[in-house]
Amino acid sequence: MLEDHTPASAWPATYPTGYAVVDVETTGLARDDRIVSAGVYQLDALGRVEDHWYTLVNPERDPGPVWIHGLTTGVLKDAPLFKDISDELSARLADRVLVAHNAAFDWSMLAREYARAERVAPVRQRLCTIALSKELGLPLPNHKLESLAAHFGVVQERAHHALDDARVLAEAFRPSLAAAAGGGVRLPLLECRPLTEWSEPPATPRVGRQAVYGGPSSWRPARKRPACPYPNPGRYEPGGRLAQGMRIAFSGDTSTERELLEDRATEAGLHVATSLSRLTSLLVTNDPDSGTSKTVKARQFGTPVVDEAAFGQLLHDVAPAPGG
Repeated sequence: MLEDHTPASAWPATYPTGYAVVDVETTGLARDDRIVSAGVYQLDALGRVEDHWYTLVNPERDPGPVWIHGLTTGVLKDAPLFKDISDELSARLADRVLVAHNAAFDWSMLAREYARAERVAPVRQRLCTIALSKELGLPLPNHKLESLAAHFGVVQERAHHALDDARVLAEAFRPSLAAAAGGGVRLPLLECRPLTEWSEPPATPRVGRQAVYGGPSSWRPARKRPACPYPNPGRYEPGGRLAQGMRIAFSGDTSTERELLEDRATEAGLHVATSLSRLTSLLVTNDPDSGTSKTVKARQFGTPVVDEAAFGQLLHDVAPAPGG
């Protein structure tokens, strides 16, 4: 691993000259959801901290999952609007690679906020630390930020606080960057394409409709998972709780990396199914009206369907297996 005194010139010439480690907390995951807080750590070419910054943001709507980010309407009512902090944020992002944990999500939220404000985010590339940890082959039990932090001995003080999450990620990114440089690993940089215009969604959006943050292709190699130890209790009842053993299928692009969503489902005691049948308990998709084989079968079989945001809420309260 490279030490602090290693000059940037000794690192691969293709590596960026600076990074902006970002975390945003939001009202949810859908296209019309908003940012409620943002934290940024500016790092130099070697991953050393240069500065940090934090702001609350008035989302001009309900704050969403307060039980996650802790920001109530009362806390946010006097906070600045995104358009009022966009100049300061831009100054901290300019000429740097945006680094985030599940960067596709943070970038998509920022891009839409900038478009609403009729601005363009000064970001050209992003780096996802989940992708980097995979490139490095880190022995992590899952892809949660807390697992990455624990691997590098970083103490997480306030989970889901934008500034502390950004700090934790910055501290974990530095040794990751050094390991990548030392091993000649090519950084998994992706292009950031800003939105050039914005239109508000319909006043009554379709149920289950959510933004698609992924690229046009969702192909990925199959991953064998351990068999679910619980019997299938049957279908999910809308408005009720998930129960261990239920068969969950996913279809289409998601804001959170699919593998991470599947990991969370497996950890909760659910059976992740690769196909949809009459035995499937629930289909999770952000585009229920699409013509994918799973959504078509779900309509034929009457399989319950929820979007990613709703599924995330259900995962917080999974019932034990019947008789367990």
